Amino acid sequence: MTPDYDLVVIGGGINGTGIARDAVGRGASVLLAEMGDLAGATSSASTKLIHGGLRYLEYYEFDLVRKALKEREVLWRAAPHIIWPLRFILPHHKELRPAWLLRVGLFLYDHLGGRKLLPATKTVKLDQPPFSHGLKAMFKKGFEYSDCWVEDARMVVLNARDAADRGAEILTRTKCVNARREGGLWAVVLCDLESGEERTVTAKALVNAAGPWVADMLSGVVGANRTSNVRLVKGSHIVVRRLFDHDRCFIFQNGDGRIIFAIPYEREFTLIGTTDVDYDADPGEVKISDGEVEYLCQSVSEYLETAVTPEDVIHTYSGVRPLYDDGAEDAKAATRDYVLELEGGEDDRAALLSVFGGKITTYRKLAEQVLEKLEPFLRFKRGVWTAYAPLPGGDFGPLDFDAQVSSLEADFPFLAKAHAERLVRAYGTDARLFLGDAKRAEDLGTCFGADLYEPEVRWLIDREWARAAEDILWRRSKLGLHFSETETAALEAFIKRYLAEKAEVAA
Repeated sequence: MTPDYDLVVIGGGINGTGIARDAVGRGASVLLAEMGDLAGATSSASTKLIHGGLRYLEYYEFDLVRKALKEREVLWRAAPHIIWPLRFILPHHKELRPAWLLRVGLFLYDHLGGRKLLPATKTVKLDQPPFSHGLKAMFKKGFEYSDCWVEDARMVVLNARDAADRGAEILTRTKCVNARREGGLWAVVLCDLESGEERTVTAKALVNAAGPWVADMLSGVVGANRTSNVRLVKGSHIVVRRLFDHDRCFIFQNGDGRIIFAIPYEREFTLIGTTDVDYDADPGEVKISDGEVEYLCQSVSEYLETAVTPEDVIHTYSGVRPLYDDGAEDAKAATRDYVLELEGGEDDRAALLSVFGGKITTYRKLAEQVLEKLEPFLRFKRGVWTAYAPLPGGDFGPLDFDAQVSSLEADFPFLAKAHAERLVRAYGTDARLFLGDAKRAEDLGTCFGADLYEPEVRWLIDREWARAAEDILWRRSKLGLHFSETETAALEAFIKRYLAEKAEVAA
């Protein structure tokens, strides 16, 4: 039998889309199926950092930290629109880790990963401006180091876009309901959740990148007799009004051994997270608990002159991390490294590779290692390539973001600076593709709220698989923080009309 595809990937999170992109770029025919929206679960619920994981050094995860640190500047170069450097301030808390231990950890952090563009660690005085405003007077000294920020859900979508542009088929709202080996191939049954229609496709290999549902895929869909243990850990975040005037992020040590980030977020806000709580319910129904809200408020309030209370919280989000169960007693100590399990591939049994764990920082290396394991069965036409290939819209230098904004403002002078910055942050050089030949704001049609206009919405539907207001306001962007219920409803109505028009034309 001739298969329909070389590879079918189940799961449209960062790992699934990264694998699909890498594979199609090597010459494989690829189909990716996601049962919801791209980045609809864990991959849009991260702390949105490209980082080595400073605290993992305490658990002696040196290989994981080194691997992640090396990826920071690789990813920044590939996506300088949605990734940018951040400086983190770690206050010295005399009752917790000693200063010498922090210095040693940060020295390792600076030197493990081949840092070239990111600034090195330095000591800062916290009792002087700009850091003295907002912190308790007891914190006199801190350490400032570098990591990067990422628009996590956009990273997923851009990987999917690049995969599609190279020939992959990307299906959203499409669930894999059955997968069985037949004649040396996989027969995969896919159900369109909107129409209810089913189709069966065949493939040489199947990748299970279903995130929190990875074990369910194995036991329920594939019918595997044995599945590895998955430890589901919930991580929750809260958003409050902006706490600090400066652009630094704080990393606060907590008395229970965890750390909490307080990060500048969407100009007007501060993002606080995350928690680590074992989770055994439906990953699709995850939400923050009152206890987690209280925990995050108390953790940051230990460092602040003015306490943060649950009443200050204006938005929350939660996600479930599908960690490989390494037997750690506490959720915070469970490994964040990924485990790849290959089954079949010999004796005419089609290959199945399942992905356990992982983090957004190491998704590209994970994809390379997945394809290295599948290489004997797929025989790619090309070798590794993603380390030097920009994601869509990221075809400019990592230090040239401001120049891109200035150029966009010059070509579209009716754009407010904040609007131009948001467009470049989201789309990079692709922003020009939907701004077209607009000469004034009126040429952009309806403004749905904030600075979201029709051409951008159409682009998100036509090129980025958006199908609902939630997709646009909370994953393709975070404009939901600025939208009213009335504006959201109007956007939802427009999307439905536009999709109906497209369906009518297609028919």
